[in-house]
Amino acid sequence: MGVVSPIGLTVEEFWHNLTHGVSGVGPVTAFDASPYTCRIAGEVKDFEPAQYMDAKVARRASRFVQFAVAATKMAIADACFTIDDHNRDSVAVVMNTGGGGMPDVVEGERVFLTKGPGRVSPLLIPALIPNMASCQVSMLWGIHGPVITSIEACASGIYALVEAKRLIDLGEAEAVIAGSSESALIPVVFAAFCNMRALTARNGEPQKACRPFDLHRDGFVAGEGAGVMILERYEDARRRGAPIYAEILGGSLTADGYHVTAPDPSGYGASLAMSRALKSAGVGPEDIDYICAHGTGTPLNDVSETTSIKKVFGEHAYRVPISSPKSMVGHLMGAAGAISAIACVLAIRDGIIPPTINLETPDPQCDLDYVPNVARQSPVRTAMANGFGFGGQNAVAVFRACED
Repeated sequence: MGVVSPIGLTVEEFWHNLTHGVSGVGPVTAFDASPYTCRIAGEVKDFEPAQYMDAKVARRASRFVQFAVAATKMAIADACFTIDDHNRDSVAVVMNTGGGGMPDVVEGERVFLTKGPGRVSPLLIPALIPNMASCQVSMLWGIHGPVITSIEACASGIYALVEAKRLIDLGEAEAVIAGSSESALIPVVFAAFCNMRALTARNGEPQKACRPFDLHRDGFVAGEGAGVMILERYEDARRRGAPIYAEILGGSLTADGYHVTAPDPSGYGASLAMSRALKSAGVGPEDIDYICAHGTGTPLNDVSETTSIKKVFGEHAYRVPISSPKSMVGHLMGAAGAISAIACVLAIRDGIIPPTINLETPDPQCDLDYVPNVARQSPVRTAMANGFGFGGQNAVAVFRACED
């Protein structure tokens, strides 16, 4: 696994801070946010792309591509995985995103308007197109297998892992570099989210601003980052002595068919995704020991997700621990699901369930066990990760401890 996040530039730093309730939210530094109703974000700090890729390549790459390459390099090292002439044709890349190189579009437009068309970089298109994270990974490691980018808004990160499993199940790849990356902390995106009233206005207390399932939540905190996993066939991993954290049992993708931004209050599409993911995984609701929730901290999403969980899990919904990493890292949008999946796998590895911080006054409509404020020691054999996105896209994946 590999992680670039607002609370850590390695998997272990991310996990330590996540389980200790450390928030990575603070005042926006990427631009002057003083005119906006929300002036805070979960920014990635102290990231030096030249540590992970050639400086010339890094200068030409969008920030979301830099994150993806960095997380991939960590994951490959963590997996003790070698890509060479013996396997490069059977390795695939599935690297998703929500918006891709949106900052590069804005910068290209600025150059065009201020300096004229002749000054627009000829490399603008390769910088901004969403598939460039996947393609850069394939080029840097000489990968010849399938290279896929799909966009499911904030469900993108979960779906990358579901797609990766399918590639392996179908025999189209023996190993897949799978994950998602996002960096869209730019003024125009902030303005749109603020005008949508989707972002929190709790600027005076940045680290307490994102409050999933709390009665006084008022919106999400925008964030950036990337998460990557190496998925491969069990037999291959065992044969080469790879460290195995968990297995992905199954997953599902569904749609609300309801609204461009708001979740279906009935929770039908989300509950359908959870039910189908359980069926795909061959497990029942009572087998799930932890749910890493989408948990954005918006008034509508948290109630809808709670309703969906109750529909699927019945009485077990009140017994299964649930938490939201977004309370600490913010909403990484297209990359959110990859971070949630990694949290599930690490919870399985260590038997620690990360908390939902800032949950001080429970919402009566959100009456499940959200592991408030303090991490919990608890055995986790099977975990579920939820990811829901604009347009009503829902993705769910199920992971289980790998037992010899």
